[in-house]
Amino acid sequence: MVLDVTAADEATAQAVMADLKQWWATSGITPVQREPGTPGVKARVYADIRRRSPAASA
Repeated sequence: MVLDVTAADEATAQAVMADLKQWWATSGITPVQREPGTPGVKARVYADIRRRSPAASA
């Protein structure tokens, strides 16, 4: 699955990606992109929702 995260700021986007990483096997916290003239930030996360995160098993 590909998840496009859009958030008001970098800290929020990173918090969302960290939370997703707790549930599923993901690509982790990926770089955040800013588009000039557009408010907020964007990031893309790849997730395998069939596999749980190793952290969720602990």
